[in-house]
Amino acid sequence: MTKREVQVLQLLVEGLSNPEIAARLVLSRRTVDAHLRSIFDKLGVSTRTAAALRAHELGIGLPQS
Repeated sequence: MTKREVQVLQLLVEGLSNPEIAARLVLSRRTVDAHLRSIFDKLGVSTRTAAALRAHELGIGLPQS
């Protein structure tokens, strides 16, 4: 997964919507959509909830200690 995809996934885990992710990362909404499609493919999931659960399993999006 690319660094940008990890950033998008982390914001998804935080509960941000696609427009909010786009604003936070200064990206277009279409770019966020493309990153999410790629993330879903790489994680083998089809929903935001499943992606967030998988991210937690992988330790992505968790607070740094």
